[in-house]
Amino acid sequence: MINKEFVERDLQLKHLATRSLADDQPRYNWADDHQDEDDAQDSVELDLDGERLVFNRRDLADELGQALTDVLRSQDREDIYSKENRLLVASLVEAVMEELTNQSEQIQSGVPAGREDVSRSIERVLVNRDAYEIARSFIQRHQRKDSPFHGLNGYVRSTKTKLIRRNGHVVPWNPAKIEIAVSKAFLSLELDPAPSKSIAEEVTRTVEDIHQEFVHIEKLQDKVQETLMRLGYYKVAEAYILYRAHRADMRDYQIEEEARIADDQQDSLIIVKQADGESFFWDGSELRKRIEFAAIGLDLCLNRDQIEKELRRSFYSEMRVEDLRKTVILNAKSLIEKDADFSKFAGRILLSYVYEEVLGWSIVTHGIERLAEFHARAFKEKLRRGVEIKRIHPRLLEFDLDRLAQEIDPVADLAFDYLGVQTLYDRYLIVDKKQKTQVRLETPQLFWMRVAMGLFVGEKTDPESRVISLYRLYKSRRFCSSTPTLFNSGTLHSQLSSCYLYQVGDSIESIMSRGISENAYLSKWAGGLGGSWTAVRGTGSYIQGTNGE
Repeated sequence: MINKEFVERDLQLKHLATRSLADDQPRYNWADDHQDEDDAQDSVELDLDGERLVFNRRDLADELGQALTDVLRSQDREDIYSKENRLLVASLVEAVMEELTNQSEQIQSGVPAGREDVSRSIERVLVNRDAYEIARSFIQRHQRKDSPFHGLNGYVRSTKTKLIRRNGHVVPWNPAKIEIAVSKAFLSLELDPAPSKSIAEEVTRTVEDIHQEFVHIEKLQDKVQETLMRLGYYKVAEAYILYRAHRADMRDYQIEEEARIADDQQDSLIIVKQADGESFFWDGSELRKRIEFAAIGLDLCLNRDQIEKELRRSFYSEMRVEDLRKTVILNAKSLIEKDADFSKFAGRILLSYVYEEVLGWSIVTHGIERLAEFHARAFKEKLRRGVEIKRIHPRLLEFDLDRLAQEIDPVADLAFDYLGVQTLYDRYLIVDKKQKTQVRLETPQLFWMRVAMGLFVGEKTDPESRVISLYRLYKSRRFCSSTPTLFNSGTLHSQLSSCYLYQVGDSIESIMSRGISENAYLSKWAGGLGGSWTAVRGTGSYIQGTNGE
């Protein structure tokens, strides 16, 4: 049963299983019980994918023995190297050696096998003998590079997508870790984890299909749940969901403890005034969240504490919320001279405030893992508001908005630097000026989607596919339209061209109408102007109507 105690034991098991062999931890000579077995086969050779691998009895005994050791230590057991446990390991080694020998014979008879088949064989033996806890430990252990069984997953599939961990670090995509998590969910129900690899590959394909450069760990775990449900593994999905829920509770408790400790540091508190005149104690927790978000994947020359100290410069008691915001942004901007990566850092600090202004999202309450959800939720709402205040064309509401909303990828904003975000915020994002406090109706990704929709508003056949295709080009920065297109696409003034050429005739009507009036209208909605005045007579020329010159 998945409960808090199970999750705590599993975390302890993971900690023990992933520690290096050089770490200070008890070592037992499980292999010594097999050195005098003269009649036993010492090793098995397997030809896997053109590579000959040798699996010997002593390595196998040591690995399975250490897997059992980790299980018992996670349960605070002390009777580890007992006769009963030595016999258990010996029986498991014998069964695995027999399985590998059978596999070797099959390979020799022409049945192909890969590296992952060895891992599956060992796991199958453990499951058939009801050694589910040892199987979980073994699966975790053979991910270590110093394990003799490292690299048996057999993954060759690569993807450009990177994973954003909860601590903000960006790491390469690793299907093996998805397989481990799914395998542990199967084993927690005492089920064979054989389907785990195909599930991990399906999740990888699903993520690739959404064309995102970065995926947050929470979204990845959502995809795992969806895949388990779609493939019919409902009980396993339930176990996976319960495990996530308990882990989330544990993280929340840890955050609360850290916040309590931070509250004891009274020098970090300042009084801040809200727009309605009410005051509250600001403890810096939201600033630390912004720093965590802004530092994702960046190699900065300052650590988190040093950055927080820099961003707190010029704070004073009873400052207004808006002044606090401006001070943080300006301080972040000033760090650009210390390190080029702070350009992206400052841009993300600004982005976090833009998200709060537009989406009704909170970096403290909701976290960055829910940004996609809030973008999708705000998409239709902001379009309707834009139509209501006559800043967005009503025809944009005729699109399949639910489909388009699912394509919005706020993670793509991580590529912006400060100047890019500031320029978009000041000049391009639509502003709602009908209310007392002016607010933006768009974030950068809502902006890109609105522009793409405006360009295909007249498309007759599957316009959403065209919009999505162009939006993906915009968000990936492989293409960008001209300024008038960005300003006006999807609005009631869809003047999309950048440059205009006009010719003025040799008459007062042409000079006043085309040369001045039409010129002024074109200038009003942006666009460069190039005029030909060649036809207009030069200075001193004869004027027949007035007999002048």
